[in-house]
Amino acid sequence: MTDTLSFEETAAKYPEFPRLIMLKTDIHRRGVYYTPKAIEAVDVEKHQLGGTHIFGTRDGKLTKRPEAFVLRDGISVLSTPTPLENNPYVIDLIDDRLVLTDGENVLEEVFYWEKPDCYGKRTSSGASMQNIVGWLYLTPNRYCHFWTNDDGCRFCDIVNNLKQQKDEIEMQTRIKPKDVSETIKGALKEKGRFTAVCITSGSDFHGKEPFDKEVDYYIEILNSVSENFTTNKIPVQIACTAIHKEQLKRLYDNTNILSLTMNIEVLNEKIFKIVCPGKARWVGYKEWKRRLIDAVDIFDESRVNTGIVSGVEPALLFGFKSEDEALEAVIEEADKLASYGVSTVNMVWVPRPNTYLANQKNASLEYYVKLSYGLQEIRRKYNLKIDFDDYRRCGNHPDSDLARAF
Repeated sequence: MTDTLSFEETAAKYPEFPRLIMLKTDIHRRGVYYTPKAIEAVDVEKHQLGGTHIFGTRDGKLTKRPEAFVLRDGISVLSTPTPLENNPYVIDLIDDRLVLTDGENVLEEVFYWEKPDCYGKRTSSGASMQNIVGWLYLTPNRYCHFWTNDDGCRFCDIVNNLKQQKDEIEMQTRIKPKDVSETIKGALKEKGRFTAVCITSGSDFHGKEPFDKEVDYYIEILNSVSENFTTNKIPVQIACTAIHKEQLKRLYDNTNILSLTMNIEVLNEKIFKIVCPGKARWVGYKEWKRRLIDAVDIFDESRVNTGIVSGVEPALLFGFKSEDEALEAVIEEADKLASYGVSTVNMVWVPRPNTYLANQKNASLEYYVKLSYGLQEIRRKYNLKIDFDDYRRCGNHPDSDLARAF
């Protein structure tokens, strides 16, 4: 799909949309390329390098590059290293400053993330703490069982990325709860750095009832996290498969969990079946939405959300007639969910190599601006908070970044 407006043209058309949030959105959309000088500026003793993320890079490489960087207002931008031929933004070292450039234009100064003190340390079993947690983001199970039958989400490279990480950076497929507890304990020694814990893993449909084993494992992991806290509930969010009401209640009653995400990925039933065959087979689109609504009864409003991989909807492969038509459909579905107390957040779709959609193009920047506005306005309409998945807890959603400004 051809972009109609450049970044500057989009910023001029939507002057009320915070410029740096728009820039972050476009960086996720287009990706970044680090020049040799920018790589040389990395201090391996100081900066947090890539390696812990559940998904792979756009260029398919695991070389030592920054995990993320920060813009001048404190916005964090996850790094998406991208080949130069794909027209990414470029991070370069100019006049001893790290800067984000677009062609000949220097747009912003950037600052590489500094790594937590626990990085470089190991648990009592010998596991590398930096391969267990990244900014208190845990991925205890890196294998998605939907891929066993080639039913994984078509934009997803979780299994291919796992294989590469196991070969190159001693990444474990499944983390032991004790290692999680020790890593969280180590991370919390750095007072004031972290505000919440986020946990996500691949889907596991095994058990007496589908996903029982996934729930069991999450309970183990959550309780290992809770060993480091003394309160009834702790600021922890879990992103799991859409589990049924009895499983939701078991998860809530047996842990200190405070909030829940069950990512539907696509807010359109037809495209959901094509893009998410495993989720369609084991749960189904209508049932996924029903389980999200059921979760509100247990976790309460403003404590349940779902994520979409935005930009998949209008991809040429699936055939909405226009981005506006796709946008209207997504906003309508998100509004219905919000009327029951469920928020929707969007993640900019990154076409990655070794996925079914590797050669597709994501949506225009204007599409993401309109979508982010729309989702933020829906939350305002229904008075839904997103403080468990906002710019301080995740930083991967353009719409929840807007909570800083509106």
